[in-house]
Amino acid sequence: MSQLYLALIAFVLLHSIPALPPVRSRAIAILGRKTYLLIYSLVSTVLLGWVFRAALNTSYVELWEPSGGRAMTTLVLAPLGMFLVLAGLFTPNPASITFRHVDQPGAIVAVTRHPVLWGFLLWSGGHLIANGDLRSLILFGGLGLFSAAGFLMLYRRAKCRFGESWSAFCADHPLLPMAGIVAGRNRVKVDSPMALAFALTAAVTLWLLLGGHAFLFGADPLIMATM
Repeated sequence: MSQLYLALIAFVLLHSIPALPPVRSRAIAILGRKTYLLIYSLVSTVLLGWVFRAALNTSYVELWEPSGGRAMTTLVLAPLGMFLVLAGLFTPNPASITFRHVDQPGAIVAVTRHPVLWGFLLWSGGHLIANGDLRSLILFGGLGLFSAAGFLMLYRRAKCRFGESWSAFCADHPLLPMAGIVAGRNRVKVDSPMALAFALTAAVTLWLLLGGHAFLFGADPLIMATM
């Protein structure tokens, strides 16, 4: 269990310290934006792999009995979360996490101004529902809480950056998914980043369901959903 805690702490620190404006600005000035994002992404992927490996090596302690109904929930929430994460990373978004830092927001930002954070929340929440054990509670609950805390951090950073125009941006791009569309301030659009995110999500989900998930994590989602 201690290795899982250590891995989670390292993952949180990686996504907290570089997010500080002075640290981030200095790193980009030294490395350049593209190199910085590449290194950051690679290290983040490695640490996330360590987190999952540590979780798999942690003893199984059941908290509630798994069921097919809960596993079906994961089959819906996990792909949706993956799509939001990928679409958010690929889409220009001046107010949130993205690989493309430009002022004009892309189509997914009309759905929510924080697609990456919502994506991680849905993905982690879906897995937490399906896996009723202590290590899953620590892993997915910890990642979900960290994603939720990101809303406040990004709110403060974006408010400072936007200045007087922040209120207008929030009104046009609400935090809650689909709120702006339901209110009639936005409409659903599809651009190339969203299309790419959808294609990748479909391909990865298909691979995971056809054996990839069992190969990586020792659990078959389709078998769990029919329990």
